[in-house]
Amino acid sequence: MRIAVAGATGNIGALTVAALEQGGHEVVRISRSLGVDLSTGEGLDVALAGVEAVVDATNGPSFDEAATVAYFGATTANLLTAEEKAGVQHHVLLSIVGIHQVEGNAHYAGKREQERLVSAGPVPWTIVPVAQFHDFAAMVAGWTERDGVATIAPLLVQPIAPADVAEILAEIAVGEPQGRYADVAGPEPQDLVDMARRTLHARGRAIKLVPTWSGLFGPGMAGNVLLPGDGARIAPTTFDEWLAKSV
Repeated sequence: MRIAVAGATGNIGALTVAALEQGGHEVVRISRSLGVDLSTGEGLDVALAGVEAVVDATNGPSFDEAATVAYFGATTANLLTAEEKAGVQHHVLLSIVGIHQVEGNAHYAGKREQERLVSAGPVPWTIVPVAQFHDFAAMVAGWTERDGVATIAPLLVQPIAPADVAEILAEIAVGEPQGRYADVAGPEPQDLVDMARRTLHARGRAIKLVPTWSGLFGPGMAGNVLLPGDGARIAPTTFDEWLAKSV
């Protein structure tokens, strides 16, 4: 099967490419660094020739809501238009658990715009809402770290290994469109501050963590908002198992 992966050079995109190729599929990598610009549509028609399914694992700017929504809106619209022209039969969108319960987060607003366009678009689709990744906590600490101190929100999450996400996306891509898929998460709830502390310790990083709701993530994301809903698909890899292999 010929399958395109948008965002193919990113973390999840690259892992999804590997999972699809391991399954014997022909993969077309879509990325600006590889000559295909989703923002303008340049190179898309050539890239999607003969493609049967597309996995969208793209990322975008996250700190200005208007810019983020505009970016995801333009790239998704261009991708869907090119897919319809090419006769693509399945669009798989990587989304995030809980985004419809949170206001004021730029990245979540952009993902909601993606979901809106995909669900109303011309290409049969599957939207896959996934929990935060196991490496998310250390990433957030890296965003805010200044002079050995990082602020981080005490989010309750049920994180998932990036490799598990890729395997599930690859599995879904080769099947029939399913509409909105069940939430996908890891096996155990975790506190984001504790995840960051354990990851940084394992990596030999001495950073003081300051829990706060005044940073990137506000109190609207507290409690069970980011946990998977009923009937969720639970991936196998625990945070501890991932951490042991990642250092």
